[in-house]
Amino acid sequence: MTNTDHHASPEAFMRRAIELSRQGVKAGDGGPFGAVVVKDGVIVGEGWNQVLSGCDPTAHGEITAIRDAGRRLRTFDLKGCDIYTTGEPCPMCLCAIYWAGIDRVFYGFSIADAAAVGFDDRVFYQQISKPIQDRQVPETQLLRDEAFAVAQDYVADLDRIRY
Repeated sequence: MTNTDHHASPEAFMRRAIELSRQGVKAGDGGPFGAVVVKDGVIVGEGWNQVLSGCDPTAHGEITAIRDAGRRLRTFDLKGCDIYTTGEPCPMCLCAIYWAGIDRVFYGFSIADAAAVGFDDRVFYQQISKPIQDRQVPETQLLRDEAFAVAQDYVADLDRIRY
C-alpha cells in the first residue's frame, strides 16, 4: 500500500493523480491522465495513461489504477474505494469503475475540457446511446447457441466465484 496519511484530503489524492499524469506524459507513456484508488484514506492503486508505452488502447489511467488496486488488494471487488482521476472518465473507464464496484469518482477536467485539447470522448457516448444497427462499428451476432452454451455451463457450476 502507498503510505498516505489517513487524514489526507481529497485534494491531496487528486494532486497525486495529477503528479502521476505529469510523470507519464514526461516519460512518453501516453496522454495526461492519472488516477489513484483510495480505500479508508490510503492509496491502494495508482495508474496513468500507458496507451503509447504499452501499445494498449485500453491502458487509460483509471484502468491501470483499478488493475493495480485489484492486484494489491487481491480482489476484483473494489467496493469501499473511491477513484481520483485527472479527467472525467471516458465510457470505457466509467464502465470499469462500475464493474469494479467503486463507490465514488472525483475528477479534475471535464469531457468538454478533454475534447478541447484533442481527447474527444463525446463520439463514444453518442455511439453507445444509438441503437445497435445505427452504430458506426457494425456488430453481427454469430454462433449464439454455441457461445451461450458456455455461459449456461458457467452459471450451472455451483462452485464458481460469483461477481
